[in-house]
Amino acid sequence: MRMKPQYLFVIVVMGVVLFGFLVVGLFGGHKPAAEARTAPPGSTLPSVQARIVPPSMRQYEVVLRGRTQATRAVTVRSETAGVVAGAPVLQGSVVAKGAVLCRLAVDARQAALDQARAQLKSMQLQQQGSVELARRGFRSQTQVLTSQASLDAANAATRQAEIALAQVNIRAPFAGVFDHRDAEVGSYLAPGQPCGTLIELNPLLIVGDVPETEAAKLRLGAAATARLVSGQRIDGRIRYVAHDADPQTRTYHLEILVPNPRLEIRSGLSAEVRVATGSGPAHLLPVSAMVLDSAGRQGVRYVLDDNRVAFAPVTIVEETRDGVWVTGLSGAVKLITVGQSFVADGQKVRVTLAR
Repeated sequence: MRMKPQYLFVIVVMGVVLFGFLVVGLFGGHKPAAEARTAPPGSTLPSVQARIVPPSMRQYEVVLRGRTQATRAVTVRSETAGVVAGAPVLQGSVVAKGAVLCRLAVDARQAALDQARAQLKSMQLQQQGSVELARRGFRSQTQVLTSQASLDAANAATRQAEIALAQVNIRAPFAGVFDHRDAEVGSYLAPGQPCGTLIELNPLLIVGDVPETEAAKLRLGAAATARLVSGQRIDGRIRYVAHDADPQTRTYHLEILVPNPRLEIRSGLSAEVRVATGSGPAHLLPVSAMVLDSAGRQGVRYVLDDNRVAFAPVTIVEETRDGVWVTGLSGAVKLITVGQSFVADGQKVRVTLAR
């Protein structure tokens, strides 16, 4: 009896499948065991690279952007009306306190003063005569008091005329720089109209805005250093820190007073300001070592004595070209510099110390 072709085909296929299972069982099934025997111990632990970072004493500073500003800036205005007859000071000139910035025409003010002085002299003579007549009994005490009142009025009129004449000279209220002129010779000034702007540059202010996270560290009188865009360095001390934050930026206004005896530093220059807030231990770390934990805190991962990973939140106190200075670490730490993003807290690792 001959076997049908389809049965023969099924038997051949089954034989091939059984042969395949036999080959896998003999050779493939023993491969993991062989690898396990030849694998080095501890190969399942992740590898990281670390280096020991010791602490250093560091001056803590608050760093912010600021600008120079005149201590005072005043628009000097006329107190009386008149035509400008003289402009003795050029804008941009350094002036002393009391210097004449604009001079108005005297007009009839001198004549009014001369008349007031003549009237005062007449009242003085009348008062002296009244006193003498009263001493002889020819004048009453009431007449003497009336003469004294007339003398006082003449004194007041004279003083008023002197002030009116003095007001033709518009003077600098303090020493500074006459930065801008508003009135030229021939201009008419009414009371309250400007002659020009006077600014005080010695001492000079450096102003800036401090973030709310740093404001509590600042104290009045604390030393501060500013580096101007020109590279010049100037030193001063804090004279004012606002107690009310700007509602838009949530920052606090800061003012630093610095000497500027030669008036060589102008107002409006940009500056990098550093304010000393104390000193203490800090660690210099590479920026690449910084990571975030599951709670979103900024920090670093380091290795404990038993080769387990730990996380420490840190605070950056200064950024430099060599790295960042941070606080929050205690003593020398074995900082993970390679692989810190691929291990978890409490995980045991193999550590290779960098040289």
